[in-house]
Amino acid sequence: MVSADPRPSPDVARVWDPLVRLFHWCLVTSFAVAWLVPGRSEALHFWAGYAAGGLVILRLVWGVVGTRYAKFSQFLRSPAAVFAYLVAILRGTEARHIGHNPAGGAMIIALMAGMFTTALSGWMMTTDAYFGDDTVQMVHSTAAHVVLVLVLLHVGGVVLASFRHRENLVLAMISGRKRAAGTEDIA
Repeated sequence: MVSADPRPSPDVARVWDPLVRLFHWCLVTSFAVAWLVPGRSEALHFWAGYAAGGLVILRLVWGVVGTRYAKFSQFLRSPAAVFAYLVAILRGTEARHIGHNPAGGAMIIALMAGMFTTALSGWMMTTDAYFGDDTVQMVHSTAAHVVLVLVLLHVGGVVLASFRHRENLVLAMISGRKRAAGTEDIA
């Protein structure tokens, strides 16, 4: 259980800083709004998309200059390492990571790329140069659907990791805290 006491304790690790958590939940909200309102409120759909694009740019900067667990260098792994981690998941032998695990790191990049592609192509459709362009519309629609599939895979991964490692990762993304690293865990 995560305490409301702001002082760190030996059994709790501060992992995700406020900017990472705010980015995450704002991106969730902007995608949900953009997905659910396209025919009902064109302006709201546009602004949700612009917000998503801006959030991704902000996160790219924070991934370079941010706190320890926010930095891409902390969680980005080679494709071979991601594949090995996915195989370990299938075997039920994956290590617990205090920050993002290799599959989670790859998912972050895939989600951000998909969200940015969706936002950029959506914006392009509002310009004189690309208004009514079938290719740009197809890219926008395809990217949005790919992001939806990635979101569902991400949620499934969070549920699986929460179950396997006996910790509530949703609560951790709200509080910023997780159970401290044990001897078998990767900090």
